[in-house]
Amino acid sequence: FFRALACLIPQLPRAACSAMSSSRPSSEMESYIAAYAGHTRLKRLQFIAQHEPTLRAEALRIAVEQARQGVNTALYQELCATEGCPVARDDAWVDSVEKKASARLDKLESDLASHKTSLVKESIRMGHSDLGDFHASRGDFATALKCYVRTRDYCTTSRHTLSMCLAVVKVSIHMGNYTHVSNYVSKAESTPDAGSDAVLTAQLRVASALTALEAKKFRAAARKFVEVSVELGTTFSEVCSVSDVALYGALCALAAFDRAELSERVVKNSAFRSMLELYPEAREIVHDFHSSRYASCLAALETLRPDLLLDLHLRPHVDQLYADIRSKALVQYFSPFVAVDLCRMASAFNVEVDSLEKENPPLAPRRAE
Repeated sequence: FFRALACLIPQLPRAACSAMSSSRPSSEMESYIAAYAGHTRLKRLQFIAQHEPTLRAEALRIAVEQARQGVNTALYQELCATEGCPVARDDAWVDSVEKKASARLDKLESDLASHKTSLVKESIRMGHSDLGDFHASRGDFATALKCYVRTRDYCTTSRHTLSMCLAVVKVSIHMGNYTHVSNYVSKAESTPDAGSDAVLTAQLRVASALTALEAKKFRAAARKFVEVSVELGTTFSEVCSVSDVALYGALCALAAFDRAELSERVVKNSAFRSMLELYPEAREIVHDFHSSRYASCLAALETLRPDLLLDLHLRPHVDQLYADIRSKALVQYFSPFVAVDLCRMASAFNVEVDSLEKENPPLAPRRAE
């Protein structure tokens, strides 16, 4: 049955996809990584190095260069120790940063102790927050999380609470602790005045969407991604870029939405359409799917696969997303028919009826969460 559909929905060979991935020039990688900031920039480069051998040396070179602009010596040393890294570790730089970091930590802890003595709540809150920022910059997210959570008892305004929640959400994403992300997004959304800040709302929706994506709840993820406003800008570049939101949202929507929901929430959604303009490939894939140009849509997806496999949020879900999108394409292709004679259908596709019946389950829509 699927052999008969090969002309309708062609697939590119995996080897060709791999070759396309390995041809990415250095300038393109630097342009790609420039959309991110902080720890995410380094981890994405490290992820590329881990999963694409032909890009390993270049990704590690850029990552080491970027790491030297910060104070995360542990990650710097980890990068330098990675097999294939073309840069030798600079022990003098590590020692220098360690000494400065130690002095900075002593100063922050001394200041916090002084603030606690003064009993000024705002000073104590800022002391814990500064310590959290320090540990986050060093890559110690578990300690940073504890520091941020300790500010909760000293928050005196809604703005303070929202700031605390967002800090916890960011470090929790870096830790891969999406239970914390979900809990603190909910806490932020229930805080007075949260809805009046468009940027914060966009950031929280991205965090919620990533949590749903991590749990493979593609419909929930899609609904959150497509609700993200353009006000997000570069304000969440420590986690993901606006073009990521467009790509993730498009893929999840194609995998989970029915035709009516795709039309209403994506195609007719002017705000999300403007985001899709930042990722032309995703925009064209959505338009092809919605216009029933399934061959073009799925061929474009296969062309895009190598890059998606180098994305730290998408890689674990690429195969399932693609399977769901392909299944929906098949369902929508046959949906105009009220009834199908299996014998005639089997004859048309040159397969036995029994074989065709076994192929029927993929044609039934999956229950999306």
